[in-house]
Amino acid sequence: MSIGGATRLVGIIGDPVTHSLSPAIHNAAFAALSIDFAYVPLTVPAERVGEAVAGLRALGFRGANVTMPYKAAVLPFLDEVSSDARLIDAVNTIVVDDGRLTGHTTDGEGFARALREVESGGAGGAAVLLLGAGGAARAVALALAREGVGSLTIADRTPAAAERLIERLRPCLDDVACRVVPLDQLAPADVDSASLIVNATPLGMTRSLKLPAVVVDTIRRGHVVFDLVYRKRPTNLLDEARLRGARTVDGLSMLVWQAAGSFELWTGRPAPLDVMRSAARARRATAEEEPAQDR
Repeated sequence: MSIGGATRLVGIIGDPVTHSLSPAIHNAAFAALSIDFAYVPLTVPAERVGEAVAGLRALGFRGANVTMPYKAAVLPFLDEVSSDARLIDAVNTIVVDDGRLTGHTTDGEGFARALREVESGGAGGAAVLLLGAGGAARAVALALAREGVGSLTIADRTPAAAERLIERLRPCLDDVACRVVPLDQLAPADVDSASLIVNATPLGMTRSLKLPAVVVDTIRRGHVVFDLVYRKRPTNLLDEARLRGARTVDGLSMLVWQAAGSFELWTGRPAPLDVMRSAARARRATAEEEPAQDR
């Protein structure tokens, strides 16, 4: 990798970003296509988010990814926001064009494409149990709505947040049956009746952060289980799901697909998916046990 005066810069804004897999993914892609870009991690304290976003323009960056906890915080500092990013109040990709900052979200499409790797029909017609109502869950919920789910149950520690999410997405959900369940009140029937179970919470990132036992204990053959967490070792949820014969997807696949979306927005070139996937796996294999916070 040779960096010179003509090299275009992109990066990832967040805190923390030291464990991010994104630099490895994108720099491998740039090298594979001989594109003179470089991707750098940018640790930004909460009180400097606005300055950091403005700095992308001042320093001639082509753009940046945005990760936790700033996906909503960057919105006031952008010149334009895509309709999907506005709908879910979350930006994960910023593009700089002629000094103009535009916010996008590629998370939902990343989720949908990753799901199709194990379920060719995607979420169309599925009975979905979505765990979480935060930034990642909002992107997933929008993708599910666009896929035409059969029903949607959202379980969250804060039921009011899940209710707001359903209300926000109602124009995209048409007459889909939706319900909210407090996460600590999930019943076996809520899990058993779902065909697709998606964990969009941080639960499972560490041994001390565990999903309710009812989720793991009720999984069966026929379920598709998607965990957005992508630890070095499989999460307890995915381990148990595999033992019970369910099909599983971990968050690394979604990470690669959303990265591909960002790559194409910045470069206008098709993303080299095999290269990006290999780089993600290699970087995860050498990372510390704690997962990266790229979403």
